[in-house]
Amino acid sequence: MRRDNERLQDILSAIAAIERYVKQERSAFDEQELIQVWVAYHLQMIGEAANSLSADLKTQHPEIPWIQIIGLRNLLVHEYFRVDPQILWDITQTDLRPLKIAIQAIQEKPGNP
Repeated sequence: MRRDNERLQDILSAIAAIERYVKQERSAFDEQELIQVWVAYHLQMIGEAANSLSADLKTQHPEIPWIQIIGLRNLLVHEYFRVDPQILWDITQTDLRPLKIAIQAIQEKPGNP
C-alpha cells in the first residue's frame, strides 16, 4: 500500500506532466485530441491519488478541495461522455497551480508525510 507522501508525489508528478503539454497555446489543446486525453488521464491520476490519501491528512488540510478533485476523477472515469474540453482547459489554467503549491506546502511541513 502506498503511503501519503507517495500519493502526494503522484499528484505533483501528474501536475508536472500536464504542465508540459499545456504550455502550448490553447489552439494545440483544442486541435489535438491526444493532448486532451493526456490532460484527462493525469487529472484522473490526481483524483485517484487524492482518493487514496488518509482521511487524517485530508482532514488536516481542508483548504484543498478534496471532494471536488475526487469528483472530477469519478466524472472522468464513469461519465467520460459528459467531459467538456473547456472544463479541462479551465482546470489547467486556474486550479492546478494552487493545488501544486498546496501539496508542496504539505510536503515541506515538518512531521508531514
